[in-house]
Amino acid sequence: MQVEELFKPFPLKEFHPMPRALLGPGSHEMIGPEALNIGMRRPLVMTSGLRGTDIVHKIFESLKYHGLEPVLYDKVESNPKDYNVMDSVQLYQENKCDGFVSIGGGSSHDACKGARISVAHDGRNVNEFEGFNKSENSKNPPHIAVSTTAGTGSETSWAYVITDTTTDPDNPHKYVAFDDHSVTTLAIDDPVLYYDLPTHFTAQCGFDVLAHASEPYVARLDFTPALGQARHAAELVGEHLRTATWNGQNLAAREGMMYAQYIAGQAFNSGGLGVVHSISHAVSAFYDTHHGLNNAIALPRVWAWNLPVAYKQYAKLAEALGVDTTGMNDVKAADAAVAAAVRLLRDVGITEKFTDINQETHEKNRLGQGPTKFYEKRTTIKGDKDDVDRVSQHILGDSCTPGNPKETTFETVRPVVEHAFNGDLDDLLT
Repeated sequence: MQVEELFKPFPLKEFHPMPRALLGPGSHEMIGPEALNIGMRRPLVMTSGLRGTDIVHKIFESLKYHGLEPVLYDKVESNPKDYNVMDSVQLYQENKCDGFVSIGGGSSHDACKGARISVAHDGRNVNEFEGFNKSENSKNPPHIAVSTTAGTGSETSWAYVITDTTTDPDNPHKYVAFDDHSVTTLAIDDPVLYYDLPTHFTAQCGFDVLAHASEPYVARLDFTPALGQARHAAELVGEHLRTATWNGQNLAAREGMMYAQYIAGQAFNSGGLGVVHSISHAVSAFYDTHHGLNNAIALPRVWAWNLPVAYKQYAKLAEALGVDTTGMNDVKAADAAVAAAVRLLRDVGITEKFTDINQETHEKNRLGQGPTKFYEKRTTIKGDKDDVDRVSQHILGDSCTPGNPKETTFETVRPVVEHAFNGDLDDLLT
């Protein structure tokens, strides 16, 4: 079903498939037996390398210990590029691999999902599958996704996000492919693996979870089976993100965020996303900035923008984030939701606008270092008219935009983008 069909007067709503999962402390130690049980013998392990940890080494050696012959591709970049996918496909084919294991966050999982689709179609370029259910072969190689962050949801969703570097060099394109055939075979979420996640990434990935939870909760799809998961995921974020950020060895907080990210992924899997994600995709297309950080900066602005058409839903999100709304009507409670999001962002130490991002203080933001000539000229985020216009235009073609509760045009969304680049969050609290 194409996205436009979902908004007809009598829509047929679609519940998308989700994989089997192993959840909880120690679950990653089951990967060897599980890979064998699925039928793998020579899996391609795809990861960013997770430098500074021994997670990849431990899992790779565990696969070998159980008699498998894994092959390693550890060059996946943040905001994975089409060439990351195609390089891994070539390695897969050359080594006659028979399955995939992805280790990391959304970048590793998304690149791997794209590689699966390409392999199933004889190595066709991954960019050919942008859109909704563009693949034609359901017989993909098996895929185990091992998450090392509480943020992505990719290990349980039908979506993957790729940056197309073959487009107009002055207009990079980051797209979402939604494909039922890309769903992993097995998801493994182990909060013990999150212990090595630095403070700032814990916070940024946590806001990715809040975006995944809140967008289906207010989406125009209004998909009933997603609403309970979405709200509970928001509750878990409100309860656990601060502790997970500032006390990363707290197992209860890490496990709480593990469940939050997992069920938020299931919520948006069928409930849809919105303009928070569209802004994030656009900014990282032009500046290669971290997806979770982008979501965090965009989220309170988009919430405030959407309030007039979804204030009842945002009032409930205020409660989910721990606000005592006793005595408030829905409009005031919705305003309190925006204030709670701003407070959470500040409590976990996240940058408040895009122009404050810089290469020296923000890891995984490759300003001026991206894969094409375009990026070489973008060593700083200016937030000028050209920046705001190009991001606003990119949003209109994003697959997440139709799900937003408020109608999105260039004229209506541009002030939101402008504020995310240059505005003060205190403006939203008055």
